Amino acid sequence: MKLPDFFQEYFKGLMNEEEYRNFEASFDNKRHQGIRINTLKIEPESFFRLMDMEPDPIPWVPQGFYYYGNEEGESMGKHPAYHAGLYYIQEPSAMMPAQALNPKPFEKVLDLCAAPGGKTTQLGNLMQNTGLLVSNDISPKRVKALVKNIELMGLSNTFVVNEEPKRLLKIYEEFFDRILLDVPCSGEGMFRKDREAVKSYSRFKSEECAALQREIFDSAYHMLKPGGVIVYSTCTFNPDENERNIEYFVTKYDLMVEKLSPIGGFEPSRSEWTKSKDGMFNGGLRLWPHKAKGEGHFVCRLIKKGSITESNISESIKGYTSKEAEEAAEAFREFASENLVGFEDGIYHIKGTSLYKLPQYMEHVPQVRWEKAGLYLGEYKKGFFEPSQSLLMSLKPENFKRIARYNKDDHNVIRYLKGETLFFEGEKGYTAVCYEDYPLGWAKQNEGMLKNLYPKRWRMM
Repeated sequence: MKLPDFFQEYFKGLMNEEEYRNFEASFDNKRHQGIRINTLKIEPESFFRLMDMEPDPIPWVPQGFYYYGNEEGESMGKHPAYHAGLYYIQEPSAMMPAQALNPKPFEKVLDLCAAPGGKTTQLGNLMQNTGLLVSNDISPKRVKALVKNIELMGLSNTFVVNEEPKRLLKIYEEFFDRILLDVPCSGEGMFRKDREAVKSYSRFKSEECAALQREIFDSAYHMLKPGGVIVYSTCTFNPDENERNIEYFVTKYDLMVEKLSPIGGFEPSRSEWTKSKDGMFNGGLRLWPHKAKGEGHFVCRLIKKGSITESNISESIKGYTSKEAEEAAEAFREFASENLVGFEDGIYHIKGTSLYKLPQYMEHVPQVRWEKAGLYLGEYKKGFFEPSQSLLMSLKPENFKRIARYNKDDHNVIRYLKGETLFFEGEKGYTAVCYEDYPLGWAKQNEGMLKNLYPKRWRMM
């Protein structure tokens, strides 16, 4: 790969001759791909028995594994197990930031630059789908992909927002226990994955990104509780966006670096690239493509000084945000009594015709641009309730009164995912179509046939 001349000159000045030679050569090597198992639905051991696979583990993520397939990972993206939400396809080094944040169940967590959703879905797994996970991205187009991935993974604890960080600060000042800040960056770590990124790279891109990163960080810092944790990460190599930004943050704000232990080829960040030469900023981690099996990432864990205040977990609250929500919730309850088993009540909110059950810590929806608030249950129109794909993906087979179960080798699985009608004898009503023991989507049983209700935008081509 032909790297920009100014890029070569810059890193030759940072590295010794041998290291730079290995670094430059790595851009011509084949990139690494990974999958992360969705432990809300299946454990890794069961997943690999189902898939008849023996992949290599990714050292820094217990649920992460290297995948050696075609260049675009298409076969894994089209497999029925993917449609069942059993795994997420993700670049291996990109799995480290959420792992470093290490959120706990029932916490309040913010993923500030979240799309397309790899890190959000990993955080939701670590939180065991409890608490509140606010997932924000400034791009309306990218938020659509974020919502789909959240729904595919079966998350119901997320509030998906499309806002400027400064706008969120007005609502969530010193609110979150933990914040993941995987900021927009110059993307040098994506050169091997995206050759177009090399062509669009400019001499001043890193400088411009560093200024934006500092602006975003300011809002994030003020949304974090005293004693809270913020993980700052990029997929670039430039010290201006990494170690020197951390130096700036620690100097300007009441923060300290909490050291992360090197693992699996990740090495300590380089304090020698800052004004401090005493190792003060060696506590972050770097993944270099010539030293580990990944594309490149920088990760640093910071603690906001002050007394830690734990989020108060109240008992499950039931209610409605409006009279219209109450009316829609009654229609949903009627649907649930006929078709579901053991569904828990909560606080219901309606937006247009879309009914939601809000996540923990949300008794109302704040005045922001948002796409999804908790669990999207379905549509309420003219007195009738129609269930969503999101609802089905959040449930397990034992939650349905009627299921149509197909084993992994049954051709009807692919037929269903393509939107075809299936022949199946069963009790009349809504039915969950399952790949083995994992729900894929809704169908409606009627006279020996299953009317296919799999969303058109999700269908297999």
